[in-house]
Amino acid sequence: MSRMGDVLAGFHAAWEFDSDSVLIRFERGIRTPKLFQALGERRIPHEALAAVTLTPGKRGTVVLHAVPRPGADPLMAAAAGQLKDSSDPYRLVLPAERETLAEYYADELRPLLGPASDAEDFLVAAPEGPLHFKAYDGKASFDGRTVSYRWFWTGASSAKWKAGDQRFAVGDLADVEWRSPEVFDGHLRLLRHAPAAAQPAQADQDPAAVVFGLGYGPVHESLPFAAAVLAAVRTSVPSSDRARRRPARRDPADIADRIRHLGELHQAGLLTDTEFTSKKAELLAEL
Repeated sequence: MSRMGDVLAGFHAAWEFDSDSVLIRFERGIRTPKLFQALGERRIPHEALAAVTLTPGKRGTVVLHAVPRPGADPLMAAAAGQLKDSSDPYRLVLPAERETLAEYYADELRPLLGPASDAEDFLVAAPEGPLHFKAYDGKASFDGRTVSYRWFWTGASSAKWKAGDQRFAVGDLADVEWRSPEVFDGHLRLLRHAPAAAQPAQADQDPAAVVFGLGYGPVHESLPFAAAVLAAVRTSVPSSDRARRRPARRDPADIADRIRHLGELHQAGLLTDTEFTSKKAELLAEL
């Protein structure tokens, strides 16, 4: 950047432009999305970004969007495209009168960006632990080395009670699956390298998963948790071994059930055409 320390303030966040990164500071206020408040601030290295766009927003605004490289940010990797635009930490909404200033910073950033290809390692820091949150059927905790589930008698299935409270060492995990509670069948599932038996398709029957419900497992608590675990898992596995140790593809029958459920939500008016198409494509990609 031509000048270090320049700040561009928008709604809910301000971006500070440095020579090697962008520091995003999120506001703390009643109107600020809870995920932004939970994140506090994030430093994004230029090499973690693939593109910068500036587009018209709603009601006299413009949107400056720094597009992260696939695989560069554990938060976005865990989110897997499920975040609403209003909760995307890479979007800065500004009054329309700041469009010229925003375009200036976008032009300054573009020559500094990384390649559009996937990043081999995470380049953005994960949320720091220890972390915990309440799901519908249990409490999930993470101390940086171990994920623990403690079941609630009011919500956990008999299969989970039979299995007992669970502890998973990071080194035994291959991946993390997060499903937003704002869309459908929200849950956090831990995928192991070589489980003794196939993991149940339904998260409420899987002792390696906690399920979300109304007021349980909200995005601003469960997503940073999932990102922290995912970052720890990736760090524990050398990049040369990740493809070999990647968990098996999901059961096609499970994917079909989820797509049917998506269709029901779409018909009920709970999902827009765009949301339905996007989520369906994500599910099909898991086959």
